[in-house]
Amino acid sequence: MKLTEKQKKFADYYIESGNATQAAIKAGYSKKTAYKIGAENLRKPQIKKYIDERMEQLASERIMSAQEILERLSLIANAKIKETVVVANAEGYSEVEKPPDFKVQIQAMKELLKRYPGNDKLLEQTLRKLTAEADIAEFKATMIQSATDKSTEEKLDELLGKISEVIDDK
Repeated sequence: MKLTEKQKKFADYYIESGNATQAAIKAGYSKKTAYKIGAENLRKPQIKKYIDERMEQLASERIMSAQEILERLSLIANAKIKETVVVANAEGYSEVEKPPDFKVQIQAMKELLKRYPGNDKLLEQTLRKLTAEADIAEFKATMIQSATDKSTEEKLDELLGKISEVIDDK
């Protein structure tokens, strides 16, 4: 059995608000009988079926599929997707597009590896390389901030030592 236009409106408003009485009023039913009509409409199999189907359709439109999630994680891991960040500058601030940093890429790769355990040695090697690069970059930043009285040679020796540690740990 097909829904009347009023029943369809009721169902759509009910999906929107979750309130059967308000949905009945908005659909054009009398305010005096809206409570009763709303409850009755929710018990009618054809209206209930329409609401269930529409809710399922709306949920599937909003929820990412597993394929979409894997594709997004891959874009992040490969730094092929950018995010907008606010950066301070001489004029105040501006919005800049930037690729994901190493830590975000590493996290995306870990999430991908969870789904393909032991199957992708290249991804695993790339993850190790990015982890090492992130460790080195973090160490460089720390060294630059803290080592003002060290000579360039001492800084380089310290950096090479850190690189050797990272390589030996892997």
